[in-house]
Amino acid sequence: MGGRGQRRDWFAEGIALFNDARYFECHEAWEQVWLREQGDEKRFVQGLIQVAVAILHAERGNFAGAKSLSEKGLDKLKTFPSEHRGIALGDLRDALSAFFAEVIESAPADLPTRPKLRVC
Repeated sequence: MGGRGQRRDWFAEGIALFNDARYFECHEAWEQVWLREQGDEKRFVQGLIQVAVAILHAERGNFAGAKSLSEKGLDKLKTFPSEHRGIALGDLRDALSAFFAEVIESAPADLPTRPKLRVC
């Protein structure tokens, strides 16, 4: 995505991939961001990675893995404001909580609509 002399925006790429339900690729993009971050921002990006991978686990039928990672990821994300780093984080947390509550409670063959990240 980044041309010559341009810096690749891994965070924005991760958002686009997440919204395209390409959770493995999203995790890979955000990992590039995570490697460069420190402190709270590192924890924030790790939380995003964990919830993305939790959705991937749910898609693959690994509901125990989905439960574990979703709890870890949401726990990290809950400490940030409802709008953070240009995304509607409060909306995302609500959508993820509802998604994982349904998935973990009933382990459906057809998963509910996947949450999306809204840029604000």
